[in-house]
Amino acid sequence: MDVQETSKLLDEELYSRQLYVLGLPAMERIQGAKVLLSGLQGLGAEIAKNLVLMGIGSLTLHDPHPTCWSDLAAQFFLSEQDLGRSRAEASQELLAKLNGAVQVCIHKGDITEDLLLHFQVVVLTALKLEEQLKVGSFCHKHGICFLVADTRGLVGQLFCDFGENFTVQEPTEAEPLTAAIQHISQEPLDVALLQPRVVAQSSQEVHRAHCLHQAFRALHKFQELSGRRPQPWDPVDTEMVVDLARALEPLKGTEGEPLEEQLDEALVRTVALSSAGSLSPMAAMLGAVAAQEVLKAISRKFMPLDQWLYFDALDCLPEDGESFPNPEDYAPRGCRYDGQIAVFGAHFQERLSHQHYLLVGAGAIGCELLKGFALVGLGAGGSGGVTVADMDHVERSNLSRQFLFRPQDIGRLKAEVAAEAAHRLNSDLLVTPLPYQLDPTTEHIYGDNFFSSVDGVAAALDSFQARRYVAARCTHYLKPLLEAGTKGTWGSACVFVPHLTEGYRAPASAAASEDTSYPICTVRHFPSTAEHTLQWARDEFEGLFRLFAETINRHQQALTPPADLDGPQMLNLLQVVLGVLRERPQTWRDCVVWALGHWQLRFHYGIEQLLRHFPPDKVLEDGTPFWSGPKQCPQPLEFDASQDMHLLFVLAAANLYAQMHGLPGSQDQTALKDLLQLLPLPDPQYLAPIFASDLELTLASAEFGPERLKKLHEALETWRMGAPLKPLMFEKDDDSNFHVDFVVAAASLRAQNYGIPPANRAKSKQIVGRIIPAIATTTAAVAGLVCLELYKVVGGPRPLTAFRHSYLHLAENYFSRWVPSAPAIQKFHDLKWTCWDRLEVPAGQPMRTLESLLAHLQELHELRVRMLLHGPALLYSAGWSPEKRAHHLSLRVTDLVQQVTGRAPEPGQRVLVLELSFEGEEEDTAFPPLHYEL
Repeated sequence: MDVQETSKLLDEELYSRQLYVLGLPAMERIQGAKVLLSGLQGLGAEIAKNLVLMGIGSLTLHDPHPTCWSDLAAQFFLSEQDLGRSRAEASQELLAKLNGAVQVCIHKGDITEDLLLHFQVVVLTALKLEEQLKVGSFCHKHGICFLVADTRGLVGQLFCDFGENFTVQEPTEAEPLTAAIQHISQEPLDVALLQPRVVAQSSQEVHRAHCLHQAFRALHKFQELSGRRPQPWDPVDTEMVVDLARALEPLKGTEGEPLEEQLDEALVRTVALSSAGSLSPMAAMLGAVAAQEVLKAISRKFMPLDQWLYFDALDCLPEDGESFPNPEDYAPRGCRYDGQIAVFGAHFQERLSHQHYLLVGAGAIGCELLKGFALVGLGAGGSGGVTVADMDHVERSNLSRQFLFRPQDIGRLKAEVAAEAAHRLNSDLLVTPLPYQLDPTTEHIYGDNFFSSVDGVAAALDSFQARRYVAARCTHYLKPLLEAGTKGTWGSACVFVPHLTEGYRAPASAAASEDTSYPICTVRHFPSTAEHTLQWARDEFEGLFRLFAETINRHQQALTPPADLDGPQMLNLLQVVLGVLRERPQTWRDCVVWALGHWQLRFHYGIEQLLRHFPPDKVLEDGTPFWSGPKQCPQPLEFDASQDMHLLFVLAAANLYAQMHGLPGSQDQTALKDLLQLLPLPDPQYLAPIFASDLELTLASAEFGPERLKKLHEALETWRMGAPLKPLMFEKDDDSNFHVDFVVAAASLRAQNYGIPPANRAKSKQIVGRIIPAIATTTAAVAGLVCLELYKVVGGPRPLTAFRHSYLHLAENYFSRWVPSAPAIQKFHDLKWTCWDRLEVPAGQPMRTLESLLAHLQELHELRVRMLLHGPALLYSAGWSPEKRAHHLSLRVTDLVQQVTGRAPEPGQRVLVLELSFEGEEEDTAFPPLHYEL
């Protein structure tokens, strides 16, 4: 093991969304942390993945045990080729590739006291109880934060001990200046004597957690006596575990008094039956929470667990199954799914392999879901498969959360990259990428034929509008929908099953929230709305005037420049800092020169370079123009000081640059115009060579040459050796500070580049201070919860009580799961229906004219009929004149639709969807649609 001391600059671009969750001070502490992780089965791999993505300083792996078949069901760094190799050694290379800034090391020996003293946090996931107690006692004594995490089939436990004098500097997600410092005291691991202080919301849940605690103790005791874990669904082993749990001394309270609780033997029995299994959704869920607790220990942000968490998903097991089914169906097969077969059996595994699912969205949650699908074997055999739909491209800021992407993938289509990565995780998985979003413009792609081959849909989308549309398609085609979303450390996972659960409904505040906050993908190179340009402008402000100043200030005391000065990260930083200047600005004129150069970089030369990579006439392999749909082809702007936004940008940027350097600014626009007339436009050679778009591969130092690098380094030294810079904290309510001016001007110019109508100043001021933060832990947690519901959906008919909606808040240790509501029943006269029902006219029936169709509806005669497929075109109304009604009634339905809409049914279209509404009823009454089969 060789963990080197390094000085690193925080990569604000890479961690941009995470910074909004944790803040810069916490991220700095995380970046310097050293963590020891023992145990690299599925749970350990999840913890390791999250910690490396989130940028801890170093991670040391410990697991000398050989890889076996059952590991592959949840350990995504391992493959069939690694069987027999040490888990730690087999995992190291792929882990290290997730984040080049994190040192990933291996410790091959025993865990000794001398070793433990090198780390701030120690995490154990696979050690025996005796070793857990020993390591935990030592860590508590020496102030080392200590965690134990474990999963057994469908149950999991997590224990945290951060010591007796742990200080939480930022307990909540409030601004650091308003959050009070809190001190907590935690006790060492002592499973036999101490009442578990568990995260739960009711006395019933507390009792269940206590029984799970005893079940884990009994499983440890069984392993101690037998030298192995219980066999899958073995009645003899199971009853032995129950006997051991029954014989345990009762738990004691904090005052030492015995707890008068009845052991739930049925619960212990169920735990023991499936305890041999290893499931990727359980590892994802618990691994996410454990990794978040590690971050709390390192960063001292958010309250840690107090002190136990028990989580079970035993609701995934069939409610009406036999107590002891045939153990042969659960026995190992010598295949990658052995860990999952131990819980659900080989027949269920076969059913999973024949499923065909549509995954909508290949962002952070989508990548985690696709990883989960590969591990559980969804669509990995026969006629099964997974289709991934996403039109976005990989950006550098995605890499800290979107597990399947690497730096070399920047600029490529997310769907294609994710499909290739998932296939590497499981070569039997058939993944089809489609670079088209789901919306009304792509219904010729995602139409009747497509959905007829789909068994279910998983949605990983970042806007309520997109979620509502996908949910409506699932309702139309009667497909189950699995859906998840996150915001910082908040997350939710939901399941919607036709005719069983309620349909998807966006939160009541969804419309308002989408007006005032941003979807995660707004910062990209293909803006299509004013909101996208505003988010881009706000990120410009943060990078130029706050994050850069904070970075320079951190390194001013260093005797030598940072070791990574020549890396792509530093070159990107230099690009922003230097612009056309070669030294620190000294005057207002210098600041104007810099601002003019930055205008040219962002709105002229940068756009020209983008168009060199993606010309206006570029065509995709399928013949579709690259610049089509929401991707609008940009045009470079020519600077003109007589245009208000051009001048406002330079005025605001120059003043902010001056404020950051402690120089006097100016509000005199007339003088600024005069100065700009004297200044030549900057030479492209000082801008284009150091422009690095997310759509390009990360620039290499070799492109600059030694002389160029030397000059850049010399210029940077003028900043490092000068007076401290003043980081500018965005303040939207002060109209004199140029903050809103800069964002409004930058967004407006960006909108001009792309032909987008800009938002006005009032709208911009309303929304520029808001952003949706994101972090890898929450993403992984909700993906795990979704995959748990997938087990139930695929497993066959289940009662409503088997399913769960979930909501969590990792920052505050809040977690809730509840049974979805049944669909609401609506009535009109004798007609009853839910959101899943429809009226149907089968093909070949005589109701071909509108008159015969209306007659078929019998008492539903006072109605209006609208054609929904191509918009709400009115086909018939009882309020029309007799002549108009007679004309429409005489026409065939298909001819009438074509006459009114101007469009014939699409090739392959199987039904026309007609909307019914009744004279005198409220316009928003949701009557069941009429499906008219063609």
